[in-house]
Amino acid sequence: MPKTTNPMAKRSGASTNIILTAIVLVVAVAVIGGVVFFGGGNSNSNGSDRVAASVLSPEGSNKVLDAGEGAPTLVEFADYQCPSCHSYYQSVNTKIEQEYEGKINFVVRNFPLDMHPLAEPAARATEAAAMQGEFEQMYHKVFDNYSSWAAASGGQNVSSDEQRAQEQFTEFAEQIGLDVEKFREDMQSDQVQQSIDKDRADGQEAGVSATPTYFLNGEQVEFERGGDPAQHLREELDGALAK
Repeated sequence: MPKTTNPMAKRSGASTNIILTAIVLVVAVAVIGGVVFFGGGNSNSNGSDRVAASVLSPEGSNKVLDAGEGAPTLVEFADYQCPSCHSYYQSVNTKIEQEYEGKINFVVRNFPLDMHPLAEPAARATEAAAMQGEFEQMYHKVFDNYSSWAAASGGQNVSSDEQRAQEQFTEFAEQIGLDVEKFREDMQSDQVQQSIDKDRADGQEAGVSATPTYFLNGEQVEFERGGDPAQHLREELDGALAK
């Protein structure tokens, strides 16, 4: 005789599948809810990412402007041989320095990129100058004289001539009035290299992947394509000062 199927068994199997599916959905919602609830340790109350000051501007960081504790803090991760960093230095940084002196802290951190062979030697020059209390002057010398050491002949590409760059950095040290022998020694020191390595590591922790990258009071500054970066940064700084 042909085998018959029990209709009650079918209904029971379907009910079991529905119950199991419901359980899976409830667990999934609970897990997702837990991720949403417990995640986002770097977010502020508004949900935007904020990087800790201990990462962006730890004690001893090099400053171009120093308005003291409590003032808004602008941090730039820079590569001294990066053409974009040089362009922003000319069109943004110099204006901010002039207009916000005494109002904000402006910290510069090293983030030399592998594609720029002289970025790290330049960082060593600024760090060596900082060890004699003259970071700001060397920072300006390196960027103001960019074409003399960073650009290749013709100015179309970046240079890889480290000897020429070292000669320029030594000349800058003489012009600033540094102890040149100490400057040369410090450039090659472990202490200077460790400072650069820490800057790079902090930048990576903060999510930096390109230069220049700016943070204001822990939040990354986003520049609009085609906009005026100097004006945008002014608006951000004025907003921070008004708080």
